[in-house]
Amino acid sequence: MAMARAHGAFLLQLLAAGLQVVALAATVTVTQTDDPRCRPSLPRRGAIAVYPSDMEQLQFLLNPKFVEAEWFLHAALGRGIDYLDRNLSAGGPAPVGARKANLDFRTTEIAAELGYQEVGHIRAITQANGGFPRPPIDLSADRFAAIMDDAMGARLDPPFDAYNGTVNFLLASYILPHVTAAAAVGISPNLMGYASKRLHASVLAVEAGQDAVIRMLLYQRADETVAPYKGRTVAEFTRRISDWRNDLSGCGAKDEGVKVLDRHQGAERRTISNILGAGVDSLGYQRTPAEALRILYGSRNEQVPGGFLPQGANGTIARGFVQLA
Repeated sequence: MAMARAHGAFLLQLLAAGLQVVALAATVTVTQTDDPRCRPSLPRRGAIAVYPSDMEQLQFLLNPKFVEAEWFLHAALGRGIDYLDRNLSAGGPAPVGARKANLDFRTTEIAAELGYQEVGHIRAITQANGGFPRPPIDLSADRFAAIMDDAMGARLDPPFDAYNGTVNFLLASYILPHVTAAAAVGISPNLMGYASKRLHASVLAVEAGQDAVIRMLLYQRADETVAPYKGRTVAEFTRRISDWRNDLSGCGAKDEGVKVLDRHQGAERRTISNILGAGVDSLGYQRTPAEALRILYGSRNEQVPGGFLPQGANGTIARGFVQLA
């Protein structure tokens, strides 16, 4: 009798497993549809997927993306790209000064997600266009402290510590995605291949979202004082960082803080909130590769490496500037 019951139980388990397989197959059938409306339209006859000139444009984005990936991953996890996929760094040196930040749980989750997204972008660009070794990167607390002193126009006391607390981390993070997103907008007119345009649009969509997430988190704290700097609010820090980027780029005002002082600077000249930084008609700002390098280098000169990339960026475009010096 006991053997019969055991045999019956086994048959029930087998039947349940079979039903799970059938259900999974049904799910796969639904998701893997052959509906032609779910596929991208075919390119025109004779269209080229990737032009040779597309490759160097998209590869340029790897430079700020390496910086962002290492920053977010280390701040959240205490480890970077090499822990996830050593092949992506192509033998480039590990970043200097990167370490885990003192963050609350939610911000840690967000930072990790943004870091993982950057890893995906690096992989996608490299697989489609080829890549290059990760350039030397400086993510030390001293580097961020120097940037904040420069942006605020004063030596902060104590020195700003990007890794000490959620607010400091978000303010330090505010420096980076804008540069990558604006650079991505800037290269868009130069892309000609249909596969290049598709990849570029997909990368830009997420990069702009990252910038918006950070800006939103900072806007929620806009009127808070950044401890221990009395009278210095989160909004002022973002405004001064934006002015700093504009000054470094040397190409006019293409950036604003999360809270503007005049409604005429806001969307349709009606808001002081500025969660999505944009220009006239709420169109995204664009920066040339030279502008992006001036900011990343902190040197106001695309031919003079420094800042986050102390030995310069890699790739044809970035190296071309140095060769012209």
